[in-house]
Amino acid sequence: MKKLLLLLLFAGLLNTGSVFGWGREGHETIAKIAERNLTKKAKKRIEKYLGGHSIVYFAKWMDEYRHTPEYKFTNNWHTAPVNAELRYEDSMLAKNGNAIYGLEQAIENLKNYRSLTDSAVEVNLKYIIHLVGDMHCPAHIKYTTHDMKYDVLFEDKYHKPHKFPIHSVWDNEIITTTRIWSVSEWADELDRLPKAERQAVAAGTPRDWLHDNAVVCEAQFEWAKPGQRLGQDFLNEALPLIERQIRNAGYRLARVLNELFG
Repeated sequence: MKKLLLLLLFAGLLNTGSVFGWGREGHETIAKIAERNLTKKAKKRIEKYLGGHSIVYFAKWMDEYRHTPEYKFTNNWHTAPVNAELRYEDSMLAKNGNAIYGLEQAIENLKNYRSLTDSAVEVNLKYIIHLVGDMHCPAHIKYTTHDMKYDVLFEDKYHKPHKFPIHSVWDNEIITTTRIWSVSEWADELDRLPKAERQAVAAGTPRDWLHDNAVVCEAQFEWAKPGQRLGQDFLNEALPLIERQIRNAGYRLARVLNELFG
């Protein structure tokens, strides 16, 4: 009986993982791409404040600490809402914040990072590392014009169809089904744009990036409808979108960090 209870608990944890953003692979690959595009000066300064660790080490830190008493106030920072025009507006700011609010606040704080305590610099860095990633996840763009809480039947060539929240499919299942690589290997495959294209991707503000994300990711509602059975055809459409979002998030994260610490 004890073993059965443990198995049920583990299965429940797998299915509730959808409340978080990208899984470990997604967040750490974003951070790895960003790390590869940091200036030497920015990388050295950042790692000083992160206790000698790289930005990859703290890519999922916000997911791990969001439910602790000290950081509970960040629990709603992991999604970014867009209006009917697929743009973020200050008027859409809920009282508990969102990804754009948290990201803009952290960037503003770090513009004068030399005047902050080391611990304040560290925590604002951790916010930026994570939130740039979250705002690029299709399931973490909150469309006011679409229902985003529904289940689908997800399958691959190894497993029979299984009911998943669509949020979980985008956060984790597509990646773990199709990309059994190390973070470094995946980053190496994605980080291949010429310099001019990398700069074009990273141009603009976080609000511009959110609009770009919302426009491109709206296709998710055509590809995966409530109750739909999703197989290889879906994966063939969804994976290139996920890889685009992860790559772009990496370049944009590097741009933010280079401007602050470079």
